[in-house]
Amino acid sequence: MAVQPELEKKGFAQTVLDAADDVFTRITAGIPAGEVRRMLRGEAPGRPNPRLKPHSEAFLLHIKPTYYHESVTRFTHTFRLGLLSTYLFFVETITGLILMIWYAPTPERAYTDMIRLLSNVPFGQLMRDLHRLGAELMVLIVTAHMVRTYLTGSYKAPRQFTWFTGVILLVVTLFLSFSGYLLPWDQLAFWAVTIGTSMAEAVPPKVVGETVNLLARGAPDIGANGLMRFYLLHVLFLPLVLFLFFFVHYYKVVHFGISLPSDEEEIGQDTANKVPADRRVYFLPDVMIDEATFLIGFTALMVVITAFFFSAPLESIANPQSTPLHTVAPWYFYWLQGLLKIADKTIAGVILPGVLLVLLIAIPYLDRNPSRRGRDRRVAIISGVVAGIVMIILSWMGTPYYAVQGAPSVEIVQELMPEEGMGPVREIGYAHLPLGKYDTRENPVTDDEEFNHILHEFEASIAAFEEKDPSFNQAYGILSVTQEQPSLKRITWEIYWLSPEGVQDKFVRTFFLHEDSLYWEQYGLKDFSFVRPPAEE
Repeated sequence: MAVQPELEKKGFAQTVLDAADDVFTRITAGIPAGEVRRMLRGEAPGRPNPRLKPHSEAFLLHIKPTYYHESVTRFTHTFRLGLLSTYLFFVETITGLILMIWYAPTPERAYTDMIRLLSNVPFGQLMRDLHRLGAELMVLIVTAHMVRTYLTGSYKAPRQFTWFTGVILLVVTLFLSFSGYLLPWDQLAFWAVTIGTSMAEAVPPKVVGETVNLLARGAPDIGANGLMRFYLLHVLFLPLVLFLFFFVHYYKVVHFGISLPSDEEEIGQDTANKVPADRRVYFLPDVMIDEATFLIGFTALMVVITAFFFSAPLESIANPQSTPLHTVAPWYFYWLQGLLKIADKTIAGVILPGVLLVLLIAIPYLDRNPSRRGRDRRVAIISGVVAGIVMIILSWMGTPYYAVQGAPSVEIVQELMPEEGMGPVREIGYAHLPLGKYDTRENPVTDDEEFNHILHEFEASIAAFEEKDPSFNQAYGILSVTQEQPSLKRITWEIYWLSPEGVQDKFVRTFFLHEDSLYWEQYGLKDFSFVRPPAEE
């Protein structure tokens, strides 16, 4: 009945507008429509400032600071790396939940589900590519965030515990990405995880190492139990740990504030939370609009990259009986694989990584220099740069280019048509493989320029290995392309050479390539053998 006097006093139109404004204010947790219009026009807030109310009333905004120091809002100060790390975790969560709908973590279903996801599920490949790209970027950006924090000295008091939680988040991010590596159940994933879990055996004493390895795999070898363990780690346990440490980390960041540029503070002082009124940048609307615009642009860039440039790899189905040549760990563990090439498994796989982790956590306590200015921290910065260079060198050593060399004939075929991965032949595709037999001694040329490039690479590789390997003499190769079935071609590589004893050796490797490039992994049957013909009498 109280509505009637309001209608008579204000009129119907004004009463409706007031009611709509009241609803709008409730939705925005305290900001009326007129204040939103002033925000969009870039006008100053009213007094008292209604833009602060959502920080105490809204569910999400109450964890955000009401304002920031203008110096920390500059892009070049933090590069938004912390924001991106958090955002990518939510991207991974959303895309991961979508992928879970179409995936069952069993050896019988996992690989088939991946094929079905890529071929029959609308936008399935896009979701998988976004998830894989997000995982790679998350590792990269969390690492870059730690490097930025180190170089600016932002780990110093009072942020020692913030640094500690950041190190834990980095480690959890690495293992979160690694645990998802096995889930496609292809050769690349299976053998990378097999090698990675085998390092657990190096934990001393021997009984502990064997027990840890057995717990990780669920059996002496990776199988159904191991796949289920990695699946649960990836979708449940590690995300929960990451959530816990993220909120502790974020609470500490808000509590102490983002450290200012070092030249704006006195040495040994921290004034991040003492922001003068004339240097405040309020979250609403300035920082929110800035962050939202940045994340929208970043998301659009990710979609463009996945649509046109990036495709998550999927190799042949996991085969415990066949180890692919040049199996490598994920790129962020190349440095560890490099260490394993030059040191004992226990030292390189357990002791040194453990020492590195302890040193990383202890940096705020080892660096007693109160200054955060670069000119006063030459020892710390040079030490960090040297450590980075060492990691890059070790990562290169972890690739097949260092201390890994098979027989020349094996390496030649591996370069052109690797057991796992695309390689030049698969990249040109089924249509650019003309039927025929091509002998490198005859300098073969076809009407297809892309295939001619393959033949040239074949000849050049044989010549290069012949020049540097004295046991690889008078070598030549034959590449045969035949139609095995409709839409299925057989590619046979034959390499002949004379051994130092003057006996002709022969290497043969055969692949099958399907017309639909999506399924080359599924039909990528292969066989190879060394053949030494009996000596002629």
